[in-house]
Amino acid sequence: MMNIPSLLGDGKGNYRVHVVGNSGTGKSTVSAYIATKLNVPHISLDALLWGPGWTTPSDDECKERIIAAMAQDPRGWVIDGNHRDTVISEHATDVIWLDPPLWLYLPRILWRTLLRLLNIIPSCAEGCKETWGEVLSTKGIIWYCISQHGYRKQRYGEMLARTSIAKGGKMRRLNEWDGDLTIWKAGLEEMLRAH
Repeated sequence: MMNIPSLLGDGKGNYRVHVVGNSGTGKSTVSAYIATKLNVPHISLDALLWGPGWTTPSDDECKERIIAAMAQDPRGWVIDGNHRDTVISEHATDVIWLDPPLWLYLPRILWRTLLRLLNIIPSCAEGCKETWGEVLSTKGIIWYCISQHGYRKQRYGEMLARTSIAKGGKMRRLNEWDGDLTIWKAGLEEMLRAH
């Protein structure tokens, strides 16, 4: 079996990492960890693209914001979040799909949502307050998480089939339940110590 590093990078010591997965799978946590280890900016698509009152910019403005954020540090970036435009994955040296089972991450999103509702932790973007009514409706994050689980598995599963690291691409799937994430983090630590 070939030895694949935790991150590929561009071969010049620069890393542009896109972390994707369903809501609540740990994208922000893992992205912050990677960005800290690499000493590059962590860019949250939620914070970048959601405006007060859950407003969103036009598709063109979204793309402009994303491109500007990616240009802020020549050494790279770590972006967490899903976006229909392919500009991020096209520029990424690595794409990491966090794919734990729903039963593992659904309790985390319930807990996170409760903490946000109680104003114990901040919302995902400034001015985007979650309310009990929204949370308990089909417009809320909990329903979104459940309803998007299968879609995200299919979308990123198809992308992985085309761009898997094992096939010479730049995408990998990490399933926290299988221990993949723990093994991957240990590999990243080792890779960074060696450099």
